[in-house]
Amino acid sequence: MFEALTDRFSDVFRRLSGRGRITEKNVQDAMREVRTALLEADVNYEVVKKFCDDVLEKASGQEVIKSLHPGQVMVKLVHDELIELMGPVDPRIYYVSPPPTIILMAGLQGSGKTTTCGKLARHCIRRDGKKPMLVACDLQRPAAVEQLGIVAEQASVPCFKIEGEKNPVKVARKSIDWARKNDRDVVIIDTAGRLHVDEEMMKQVQDISRAVNPHQIYLVCDSMTGQDAVNSAKEFNERLELDGVILTKFDSDARGGAAISVKAVTGKPIKFIGVGEKMDALEEFHPDRMAGRILGMGDVVSLVEKAQQEFDEKQAEKMQEKMAKGRFDLDDFLGQMKQMRKMGPMKDIMKMMPGMGGGQMEGMGLGDDEVKQMEAVIQSMTAEERGNPEIIDGSRRRRIARGSGTQPQDVSGLVKSFNMASGMMQQMAGMGTKDRMRMAQQMGQMGMSGATPKFKVKKRSKRLTKKQRDRRKRKRKK
Repeated sequence: MFEALTDRFSDVFRRLSGRGRITEKNVQDAMREVRTALLEADVNYEVVKKFCDDVLEKASGQEVIKSLHPGQVMVKLVHDELIELMGPVDPRIYYVSPPPTIILMAGLQGSGKTTTCGKLARHCIRRDGKKPMLVACDLQRPAAVEQLGIVAEQASVPCFKIEGEKNPVKVARKSIDWARKNDRDVVIIDTAGRLHVDEEMMKQVQDISRAVNPHQIYLVCDSMTGQDAVNSAKEFNERLELDGVILTKFDSDARGGAAISVKAVTGKPIKFIGVGEKMDALEEFHPDRMAGRILGMGDVVSLVEKAQQEFDEKQAEKMQEKMAKGRFDLDDFLGQMKQMRKMGPMKDIMKMMPGMGGGQMEGMGLGDDEVKQMEAVIQSMTAEERGNPEIIDGSRRRRIARGSGTQPQDVSGLVKSFNMASGMMQQMAGMGTKDRMRMAQQMGQMGMSGATPKFKVKKRSKRLTKKQRDRRKRKRKK
């Protein structure tokens, strides 16, 4: 998502950064390209027009023209405006007391609504420690009830259904009583969809809503449908008074216009985004983080949250100690890669790193296949070689390459990459919090300007030998 848009933004701001002098015409030309990029990303026309007018108005003074870093100032203006356009959003689910909290899920057929019910249930368990259940009220689509049952099993939650029942309102009512009797504190109701918005579907979901009086109503939209998703949200909101939107298939190659437009057009926030097929692949929507992704500045906060969910805290502390002492070896490197793969596809993780958005990863050779190849190379080494890569000579390289199904130059490349990564990790381990934040900030600026970051890190003084100390003393006396 957003790759093409991110590339276009990066080109625009890189050109601004490369100019010695900025004029109002330069800024207007840049915003003209931004407008084109947003329209190509399928953002609503009225939203694009207002967005660009607002940015130009804020940039029309001397703030950008007089700045020593006009490209960076423009990035900040566009970043702030994107946040305002998509927000504010409170992604939390507010639970009622006494339970159960009732959540009604609506949406068109094919939007991923049934699967999203299971993902939302997993989110309630993992994030809030709740005991959710699913309710099968889609009685129109063939095998919809069976599908929800499978999803519920994958999410490890019960699924309430009434065999042979044709009235979804009756199923919804009885599910609330069942939840109270069985100590279930969140009820997620799956409703019927159609290929397009029609009166029969709207009446049915309205009847269910009146019968159970849900505390939250979420509309599930397919982000790949672009402005159709926004138009559907607008129509549903007029009939149901939505509390939020969940955009699915956010990990696809869609242009991203729905994410930028939906709040401005409907007035309803995006609460969650679906980022994969697994039950854990549902993320809270944060406008500031999304603006950072769009502009190629990364999303370090979400990356840290993912890491906290997957990484063992004690193991991470031990790893930091080893890095600080320079004892990080290829066994540790392999362990870290395996942990990272638990967080999701490598391409999605790297997009959260500052400066790695858009097409900037294509030439890096750091996809999932490359990571698997790196693992194969390391696993083909002996314990001694993993602990001390410097001993890997020509004959060892050839043996490792044969064992991993790679070429000797691949082994050399891995060792070289490891040495660079090890040095960077050791450098960061010796930094304070401010230095680390400065490094991340400079990496983000690098992604927009194309410049090489320069990190100011205090170098540890080397211990002098007795001979060197004596020589220094003689120089001082002279």
